[in-house]
Amino acid sequence: MSSEKIMKFMKNSSLHITNINGSLRNVKSEVLVDFIQSDPLGITAVTNKVALQSDLQIIEHHVKNIDNINSLCMEVPQLPQFKSYLKIIGIPYFPHDNSQDYLTSSNIKNIIKQNQIFDNVILTSKLQVIKVSLKSDMSIIWIDIWDVQSGSKAKSFINWCFNVGRYIATIRGANMNSSIPQCKNCWK
Repeated sequence: MSSEKIMKFMKNSSLHITNINGSLRNVKSEVLVDFIQSDPLGITAVTNKVALQSDLQIIEHHVKNIDNINSLCMEVPQLPQFKSYLKIIGIPYFPHDNSQDYLTSSNIKNIIKQNQIFDNVILTSKLQVIKVSLKSDMSIIWIDIWDVQSGSKAKSFINWCFNVGRYIATIRGANMNSSIPQCKNCWK
């Protein structure tokens, strides 16, 4: 939305909040809009609870039906996203027997692109591959993904298995980002 349209919208924000909340109550939603704020990118409706996709559609419908808003200029509303952490185990650090070529993040990115279970996954950072230990030939691949606040996307991946050549890789949940060192005394 242009800054002019944002200002026009914000002048009547209390009326918009009342109308949106009326529509949300009509469908018996527990979500209500507390306030609307503007920023350089557009407007943000702040709700009392995490909204569902159906709640977003009601809010979007209200905003699109305002006379001075061109619905073609509106971006698709979206829920806030958070990082979820996963790790993949079961893939050797040296994927080819008798080879000095070790597993890289670009190798893993190609594997992920080829597997349909990762179709709707958006990575938040570069994949990180580490060797489990000096004596082990297995690796751990750390994956940070964008997820909803409840973490439902990451939860749906936990314990999934998929093939990487002749190996079976398993996805596990992770409590931390691999780039943050973990204390060896308290494990935090």
